[in-house]
Amino acid sequence: MLLWLADFLSQYYHGFAVFQYLTLRGILGVLTALALSLWLGPHMIRRLSYHQIGQSVRDDGPKSHLSKAGTPTMGGALILVCIAISTLLWANLENRYIWVVLLTTAVFGIVGWVDDYRKVVEKNSRGLPARWKFFWQSVAGFGAAMFLFMTAPGAAETTLIVPFFKNFTIALGPFFVVITYLTIVGTSNAVNLTDGLDGLAIMPTVMVASALAIFAYLSGHANFAQYLHIPFISGSGELIVFCGAIAGAGLGFLWFNTYPAQVFMGDVGALALGAALGTIAVIVRQEIVLIIMGGVFVMETVSVILQVASFKLTGRRIFRMAPIHHHFELKGWPEPRVIVRFWIITLVLVLIGLATLKLR
Repeated sequence: MLLWLADFLSQYYHGFAVFQYLTLRGILGVLTALALSLWLGPHMIRRLSYHQIGQSVRDDGPKSHLSKAGTPTMGGALILVCIAISTLLWANLENRYIWVVLLTTAVFGIVGWVDDYRKVVEKNSRGLPARWKFFWQSVAGFGAAMFLFMTAPGAAETTLIVPFFKNFTIALGPFFVVITYLTIVGTSNAVNLTDGLDGLAIMPTVMVASALAIFAYLSGHANFAQYLHIPFISGSGELIVFCGAIAGAGLGFLWFNTYPAQVFMGDVGALALGAALGTIAVIVRQEIVLIIMGGVFVMETVSVILQVASFKLTGRRIFRMAPIHHHFELKGWPEPRVIVRFWIITLVLVLIGLATLKLR
């Protein structure tokens, strides 16, 4: 939006042409989302508290969590609003990738909002029934996958890149739709499972989004893409603005979500942010690298799968409680220790993911 204004004003003063630079608009995206989040956060928390939109806590979980009952939740809506405003202000709105990630994030956010609303406001412990939640996630994920496949201008946009190998790629063809669907829906639910401790999900999301911004910038630059042996995806560089907005809004939310949290993200934020990361990774053709960088999300998901499978097959549990962050809590780790150690693991994994740019 402001890019159009800058283009118009540059006819009269060439200094406005500086807003054409992706890096500048990416930085402005971070700062705008951060400022909005810090400004709107206190008001949102007061409104949620006034309407008694508070978190319910499981009785069979760690006893330290019982004190969290009643803490305002659905705060992820703040993140999404800040991301949307910042992106609409600084991104090139003629770029199709911007609209894909915005709309996919919005639909997943609506699904999460309905689930949260039914649990917290209507006091329905089931929330949105799992079959309907999965159905609407699938509609959004499949819709994004089909759009990206049908509008792909060349083979590069639908080729699977295998990290650490310079010339080893897999032409997916129509199977691209399946991979994209699994990436978006899988990442959405993985982030949601991770969102169980104060700040545990949002900081890894910020780190992974920041790394994806680098991939987006490099993939959208023909010379860098050729030098690094990654596919050139025309227009993908614009996603640096959206990734920056995620980072800024996430850091602003962390100001209020850090231990002890004043507000929780809820499904409205976790499902949407996970879908956003998955969609961006698909566009820049780094699905496998997303698995590496989002290793904490993967670990949390696998722990739940193993726990359920083990209990159904043998009647025994592998972990004291799943997702795995609760296992460490029940082993005696204080909550801040679990959170910070998972952050450190994510930082290491993100660096490994970025290293794949050169280790080919």
